[in-house]
Amino acid sequence: MQQQTTHTGKVILAGAGCGDPELITIKAVRWLQQADVVLTDRLVSNDIITRYVPATAELVYVGKQCRRGFSTPQKSINELLVQYAQEGKLVVRLKGGDVSIFSNILDELETLAAHHIPYEIVPGITAATGAAAYAGIPLTARNSATAVRLLTFYKSDVVTDAYWKELAACNDTLVFYMSSETLDGVVENLRKHHIDAGTMLAVIEQATTPMQQVHVCSLADYFEKMAGKTFASPTLVIIGKVVALYEKFAWQKNEPVPGEYFKPPADEQFESLIEESITQQNPDNNFTTKTENR
Repeated sequence: MQQQTTHTGKVILAGAGCGDPELITIKAVRWLQQADVVLTDRLVSNDIITRYVPATAELVYVGKQCRRGFSTPQKSINELLVQYAQEGKLVVRLKGGDVSIFSNILDELETLAAHHIPYEIVPGITAATGAAAYAGIPLTARNSATAVRLLTFYKSDVVTDAYWKELAACNDTLVFYMSSETLDGVVENLRKHHIDAGTMLAVIEQATTPMQQVHVCSLADYFEKMAGKTFASPTLVIIGKVVALYEKFAWQKNEPVPGEYFKPPADEQFESLIEESITQQNPDNNFTTKTENR
C-alpha cells in the first residue's frame, strides 16, 4: 500500500441499476465521469463502463461469483477502497442494482468510517422493481398485495421455520434474490406451511436486458414444470397474487436474445485481458483483481 497523502480522497458507493444501462441515475453517471478509480461488480452493464468511465480512470473488477471461480473477497475490496482514497483519489464503488439491497455495503461503510474517509451513497434501481416493471408485474397492485418483502434463500438456514409459516400465511408479494439454485426449497417450504397452491410464481432471468426470460406457473404446478431447472444469473423470483397479472400486462415479448448478459471479463476476452491487464496478487488472501488501464 502506498503512503497516505495529505489529502484524503472520497468514495462514492453507487448503484448502477439492474441491467439495462439506461436505468442508471444521472447522479451516478456524474460521479463516474469524474472518477479516478472505479471498482465495479460483475452485475454492471458493460455499456455503462464504456459510455461513462473516462479513459484516464483505473478500472478494477471486483465481482463475485464463487461457483464459477471469479471472486474477490470482501476484505480485499475494503482494502482497495482505503488504499485508493488515502492516495487522494475519487473512487466510485459501482454495484449492480441498488447499493443497499443484499450487498456488502455495511462492511464497506464500517471500513470507510473507521479510516475517516468521506463517502456518499447513490441509490440505484434494484432488481425487484426493475424486474417487476419489465415483466409488467405491479408489485403492490390494488386488491392483490399491500406490501412487498425482499428476501433471500441462498442457503437453508437463512429463513427460520417460524418465518416460513408467516410467509405462507401472508398476502404480501414475496421477492427472492439469489435464490434460483434453491428455488425447489423455497416452494417446498411454502407448500409445507400450507400456502395457497394456486399462488403464482414468476422466475425472471437476466431482467431488463435483451436476454430477459420470464417463466410463470402456480405453486401447484411448480414441481411438474420448473423443478430442478437451471436459470441464468442473475435470476429473481416473485411469488404472490400479483404474478397473475403478468399475462395481461407484459409489455415485452418473451423472446430473449440467447446468451449471458453479465459475462465476467475473463469469460469474454480471457487472452486479451491477460495481455492488457495488470494482475495484482495478494498472497495473504490468495485473490486476484483485474485492473484495466483505460
